Amino acid sequence: MVRTMKINQVSKSEFKAKALEFFRLVETSGESLVVTDHGRPVLEVRPYRSDQPSPLELLRNSVIRYDEPTNPIAEDEWDAAK
Repeated sequence: MVRTMKINQVSKSEFKAKALEFFRLVETSGESLVVTDHGRPVLEVRPYRSDQPSPLELLRNSVIRYDEPTNPIAEDEWDAAK
């Protein structure tokens, strides 16, 4: 049974029985899940978020202005053009 409602906490015993279901729920919802032991929070399962920006994000705003996008770049510097 896959839950569609927002879940914030789950007991250790329920988590153990349905771990893959809870992993999928965390992945799809993006919400973290707190696992409890006798009502006390003991761990948190949350989606992974990389601290490193993607390569495309690093290039964002690196080209400020390009007046003639159809012209070859540095045509005279290519070996094939000589």
